[in-house]
Amino acid sequence: MKKTLLTLAALALLAGCSLAPVYQQPAAPVAAGWPTGDAYKPAPAAAEQRKVADIAWRDYFADERLRQVIALALANNRDLRVSALNIEKARAQYGIEQAALLPKVSATVSQNATRTPGSMRPDGEAAVSRQYSGGLGVAAYELDFFGKLRSLSEAGLQQYLGTEEARRAQQISLVAEVANAYLTLIADQQRLGLAADTLKSQQISFELSKRRFDAGVTSGLDMYEAQSSVEAARNDMAVYTAQVALDQNALTLLVGGAVPAALLPSGEFGAVSKLAAIPAELPSAVLQQRPDVLEAERTLRAANANIGAARAAFFPSISLTASAGSASSSLSGLFKGGSSTWSFLPQINLPIFDGGVNRANLNIAKTERDIAVARYEKSIQSAFREVADALAQRGTLDERLASQQALAEASAKSFRIHEARYQKGAESYLNALVSQRALYSAQQGLISARLSQASNAVTLYKVLGGGWQPDD
Repeated sequence: MKKTLLTLAALALLAGCSLAPVYQQPAAPVAAGWPTGDAYKPAPAAAEQRKVADIAWRDYFADERLRQVIALALANNRDLRVSALNIEKARAQYGIEQAALLPKVSATVSQNATRTPGSMRPDGEAAVSRQYSGGLGVAAYELDFFGKLRSLSEAGLQQYLGTEEARRAQQISLVAEVANAYLTLIADQQRLGLAADTLKSQQISFELSKRRFDAGVTSGLDMYEAQSSVEAARNDMAVYTAQVALDQNALTLLVGGAVPAALLPSGEFGAVSKLAAIPAELPSAVLQQRPDVLEAERTLRAANANIGAARAAFFPSISLTASAGSASSSLSGLFKGGSSTWSFLPQINLPIFDGGVNRANLNIAKTERDIAVARYEKSIQSAFREVADALAQRGTLDERLASQQALAEASAKSFRIHEARYQKGAESYLNALVSQRALYSAQQGLISARLSQASNAVTLYKVLGGGWQPDD
């Protein structure tokens, strides 16, 4: 038996002590560069060509109030807190798998007392006999000749590292969500202000129309058209008042508590929309460094390691149970000379027939590895699409913003002309009303365009994998 064990050990060492296949990172199933075309315009080169993942969010966002709000969210957001606890759980689970590589040694001290009735003794007297024992023992320690335990430990390690990547991915998403919620709140504050200004202007026009109607200068049509414009503006006031409150509630949820009033925006994009430049001409290979992609790769590595554990089940498993100590019929003689005891129980388990269980487990492990490969590739493809979408938006936003600005300016001039002509009685209020509605729509569109431009920069930063540095 000793010779057999030595032979098995030698074979295992020659095999590298692992039956897991050598891990090879799958090729990225996307193009090396980003899409090109009319929607994609090259970004201006950044002053410092750093990876986006190396640009901390504190360096990316210029507004100090927004930075403080993001910091509060990172400290208090409950979803992020759950992710951190999941890391602790995975670390403990990895510790359990790693502990299986070491023997478990336990110390025992016991007493065995037995009473024998007089009817069963030659002298007819009842007696109590006692036996004391103490020692150290190793129970069923498996010798990992074929790497089963090492493969399971490696799988546990990759799962643990995967939870860390998941937390980093969630932190990036949280930073982007807070920034976008902050920007949306600013936009809705501006929409509310625009509705308030429009209501004030339309009330003045309505009062003028009413006086003219009362004086018999105009028909009731102008007055009612002016009144309809007032009611529409009043309705928008109510809508955006509620929307601002909803935006604040969303921000409160993301932050994990009430946002101090001093940190809330005051209705201006200002420094909030001044974001650090994204490096130009980044290769698509940067996607492989995104935390969510790294998480998928960790899952793939764990599945690869599980194949090694499944393969090891086809080979003999050897376990050792041993103990050494002392035994005596009296407590005082427990550790005296001549009282030592020991036992040694090696056991080898050679699988012969299991009804195909081991083969099925191996097939399951291989299939799970193939599933993990497909999910890893899908995560890269999804990341590529997210970046391509953001680049397509960025390539057209400048033109959209410029045209919307020109439209708002032209609509304002048109409205001023029609309003002046109406006040002089040169035309009906209908032309002024149509012009005012066009101006209102153009101003709303301008707010939306500014929001889209700022949000696109945040989204591009997120999808390229920035903002998860530990020192945040």
